[in-house]
Amino acid sequence: MDVSKYRTTSFNYADVGASEGTFPADYHHLTRSQVIGAGLDEYGAAADALMQWDMHRGAGLRVHPSADTAIPDAVVVLTLGPIQSPCRVVYVIDEANRQGFAYGTLDGHPEAGEELFHIDYSPADGIVTAHISAFSRPGRWFTTLGGPVGRRVQALITDRYFAALESACRSAR
Repeated sequence: MDVSKYRTTSFNYADVGASEGTFPADYHHLTRSQVIGAGLDEYGAAADALMQWDMHRGAGLRVHPSADTAIPDAVVVLTLGPIQSPCRVVYVIDEANRQGFAYGTLDGHPEAGEELFHIDYSPADGIVTAHISAFSRPGRWFTTLGGPVGRRVQALITDRYFAALESACRSAR
């Protein structure tokens, strides 16, 4: 899939970057965290899986990125069956014990909003924790009609993201 046509596509929501702070009130909010492993090797494996789109692949999505890793302004089109979900990386987190990124939805995405993913390592106890948070609302007519089905799909994909990250940690053992 040629993702170059999405390089100039606009975000389909106004609150770009809001996942760095307080989520806008007029969206559905999702915030989940889960311990996925322990130790620096598992932290590195999880961070690599996240930043190289393997978390998305592991969740059963087809991934069509403009860059091999999540970098600012990279475009990724995620597909599940016939549904295409174009996104652009808004910012990247690159800290000693925290790696991640947020992407925002582009015109044509079934939802409108932003999703933040990050992996944290606690030097005090060696625990590796994955965090996923998002604000979203329907972005297309069919997601508006789908109502609660969209929330269920979001929850299912989030569960699959965590499972993919846990699998990455296990592979580092």
